[in-house]
Amino acid sequence: MSHLTLGIESSCDETAAAVLRDGSDVLSNVVASQVSVHRKYGGVVPELASRHHLQNISYVVKGALEDAGILQEDLNSIAVTQGPGLVGSLLVGINYAKALSYALKVPLIAVNHLEGHIYSVPLQLAGGEEGTQVPWSEWNRLYPSLVLVVSGGHTSLFHVGQLGTDDKHAGVYQLIGRTRDDAAGEAFDKVAKLLGLGYPGGPVIDRLARKGSPSSVRFSSTKISDGRLDFSFSGIKTAVLRHVQSNLSLELVMVRNRQHDSGFLNHLPQPIYDLVASFQQTVVDTLLDQVLRAAEIFRPRTIMVAGGVASNSQLRARFTAAFREEALPVYFPSPILSTDNAAMIAAAGYPKFLARNFADMTLNADVHLKLGTPAMLPWPFPRP
Repeated sequence: MSHLTLGIESSCDETAAAVLRDGSDVLSNVVASQVSVHRKYGGVVPELASRHHLQNISYVVKGALEDAGILQEDLNSIAVTQGPGLVGSLLVGINYAKALSYALKVPLIAVNHLEGHIYSVPLQLAGGEEGTQVPWSEWNRLYPSLVLVVSGGHTSLFHVGQLGTDDKHAGVYQLIGRTRDDAAGEAFDKVAKLLGLGYPGGPVIDRLARKGSPSSVRFSSTKISDGRLDFSFSGIKTAVLRHVQSNLSLELVMVRNRQHDSGFLNHLPQPIYDLVASFQQTVVDTLLDQVLRAAEIFRPRTIMVAGGVASNSQLRARFTAAFREEALPVYFPSPILSTDNAAMIAAAGYPKFLARNFADMTLNADVHLKLGTPAMLPWPFPRP
């Protein structure tokens, strides 16, 4: 008999619900985006996000059940994001999940948002093209793996020993690198806001960078002085600001004067295209350099990249090419599974169900929820 899990995700500004059968068969995956709500502010406004979650949650869950062709009484468990994230947003999803769990008398499962992103890659492979699918029962042949979770709120590098496959195994995660300031996706958003390019910044910079020369502006990747596998993006953000102030004041005025013109992004001054191309390349360089270092140290079986920035075309191309030379396969989720979604939450919740790792009605949001343990390895790591 198959097991049906409802996943609910509301950690930031997407209200999402999904139904999975047996942990890997996606029957539905519904996401209500708030991009249009937050665009004029250039970033997520927490109060507005939680208010729109309240408006959307019932409709999104109903849509997920309808798309899956089931009734809520058919559900066997409910998995919900506990954290990290925005407290008001998290509470909307958690309280809805608690109420539904209580009413249906089915187990409630708390999921770490980052673990959800880690599950998005094997979930993608399980639903891949015929002949290349990796079924849930075989996911652990992909591990040990280095998993880079890179998004607007997170930039973390994990060594994943295995994923849960039965009631005797749980995911083994070691946190080996993290951002010390801005997340990579946050840097994309802030640079786009500075230049008046719109929100979210990642997709628009990825598109505009194709018109520019990535070698036109020389930015330096931030080097972590103690040799750890951490990341930092505040420096590149500040370097972009200084470059604009020193060299592009006139161009920036031109952009802002044309912001409301239809198709203005297709007719920007060339130095703007060159700037975003150089910025993007530096961010990708920073990410790739640290993961390459980690691969030399940990000798993983695979590399995985998850989170919204995993959709970046240059990042995908550069990671694939670099690790091809290392004879390491690199896996990415599809765009719908890269950004925040509930299918990944349901996937991460299924092994917890098998292990009977249930939450109760005291479940609360944890905005700083941690995943895994810091790697206990000698520091500093030697630089290649």
